[in-house]
Amino acid sequence: MVEQRRPHLVVFTGAGISAESGIQTFRASDGLWADHPIEEVATPEGWRRDPERVLRFYDQRRDQVRWARPNAAHKALASLEKRGFAVSIITQNIDDLHERAGSRRVLHLHGEILKARSTVDARMHYPLPRGGIRLGDLCDKGSQLRPDVVWFGESVPHFMEACETVARADLLLVVGTSLVVMPAAGLLEHTPLDAPCVLVDPEARTLAPPGTAGLEQPAGKGVPALVRHWKREGRLWLPETLLDEA
Repeated sequence: MVEQRRPHLVVFTGAGISAESGIQTFRASDGLWADHPIEEVATPEGWRRDPERVLRFYDQRRDQVRWARPNAAHKALASLEKRGFAVSIITQNIDDLHERAGSRRVLHLHGEILKARSTVDARMHYPLPRGGIRLGDLCDKGSQLRPDVVWFGESVPHFMEACETVARADLLLVVGTSLVVMPAAGLLEHTPLDAPCVLVDPEARTLAPPGTAGLEQPAGKGVPALVRHWKREGRLWLPETLLDEA
């Protein structure tokens, strides 16, 4: 007897889903970059000029992540996985809120703030269960540790893996992202032709690309609403009534 394939939901999340847990976004007027120019704290050049400033900036962000808690959207996605759906999460976020909510398959495109990595070997990662990184903290090869994040101007190491995951989707759910950060925004181009795509965002009607359904709600409201429909039906589909009301 051939086992029926489980519905595969691929979720692509951005800063909007974490903002509802109290983590500041990059692009808001009061966001992370308001007092920290990007070129000074999030580029290889800034790191070479003033590594101590960069480390202080990421220590502050790390503390913010540790205080944050998963919200209703994170929890809803984890509950769908427990119900038997195959759920793959691709996130632009560097926090661990998806994992803390219970999701098991999470791919971080831009790295993980609660890890350090070697400056000479990007494969060498070190968890940071507490504290931060200081000048003089070295990897096993004797090189200074840096935040395990992808800075502007650096390649996205897991991008091809993310494309392959999207290509196996039965439905693509995009949550809380403006879809302007490349190359991540190009993931939608790899969605199978017969796989629906829905964007959950307060500005979904403006941001949704052609062919993408929009649910104009914050993540903490829109994602749980969709998950309730999918659990009840046991399949992935776009509830037209819900989308029309958004």
